[in-house]
Amino acid sequence: MLVDFHCDTILALFEDPAQGNLRKNSFSVDLAKLRNGHSMAQFFAIFIDKGQPGDVLERGLAMIDLFYCQLAENQDVISLARNWQDVAVNQHQGRMSAFLTIEEGAVIKGDLPTLRNLHRLGVRLMTLTWNYPNELGFPNSQPEYRAQGLTERGKEVVAEMNRLGMIIDVSHLSDQGFYDVAACSKKPFVASHSNARALTDHSRNLTDDMIRKLADCGGVTGLNFAYQFLGTSPISRVADMVAHCRHTVNTGGEDVLALGTDFDGISPNLEIPHFGEMGQLIGALEKAGFTPRQIEKISWQNAARVISDVLG
Repeated sequence: MLVDFHCDTILALFEDPAQGNLRKNSFSVDLAKLRNGHSMAQFFAIFIDKGQPGDVLERGLAMIDLFYCQLAENQDVISLARNWQDVAVNQHQGRMSAFLTIEEGAVIKGDLPTLRNLHRLGVRLMTLTWNYPNELGFPNSQPEYRAQGLTERGKEVVAEMNRLGMIIDVSHLSDQGFYDVAACSKKPFVASHSNARALTDHSRNLTDDMIRKLADCGGVTGLNFAYQFLGTSPISRVADMVAHCRHTVNTGGEDVLALGTDFDGISPNLEIPHFGEMGQLIGALEKAGFTPRQIEKISWQNAARVISDVLG
């Protein structure tokens, strides 16, 4: 069974509905592919590009509506989860679970009541920044922002997410912002879709010190399938994924690694083209000498621990 911390399928369906729906589409994630890939729980991101025209909150709410409409049409196969108990109930009833997340903290416009309302709508994880500065902090995409940490409102949002029971996601956040979250958060946090910077020197990846700090805080990083974060090949190669898994486990221990595919938000040049082929990664990990215990932890147990610790 697998838990994946990040996909952009809702955005893909929102922007190109002609390609299908959640049950069946031409993207990397649909319900048949999730079932064939032995998904237990999929985190669906509501991704907002702050650089596009229009109101970020209105666009986010429209995508949340699409998410719920798709769940309503497919309730025989997948149901919303707000915590790990929901996942267990859904699994017992033969259904997969869907977690709702926000990718780009600008959606709340620095407003705590809006954060609380999104939590009431079922949002259980929020990526604090994307590739632009916002009211909460700064991205790591540009060198001039990397030493700038959370704003005062960003620290307030971290505290409120702790109180509400929402997972804080530091993927895309500035290096200093990462350390600010580690200092401020009283609960485990995640880098939902980030790899190891020691192997691939990309700003979106984590340094070894960050991996160790994340482990110390009880959090996880989700293996990202984007080729830019994996190595030098223009194809997302399974061998590179295995190398990042090995380095991350060797650096932070076997409890710090999870999955964060970034399916439908990355280039389609993938050796694992869709979720139904996730067995390729599991098989490669087995051949590389990862133990059954380690593979279970990477596949779902580490994610389950963080979900239970933060969401209940």
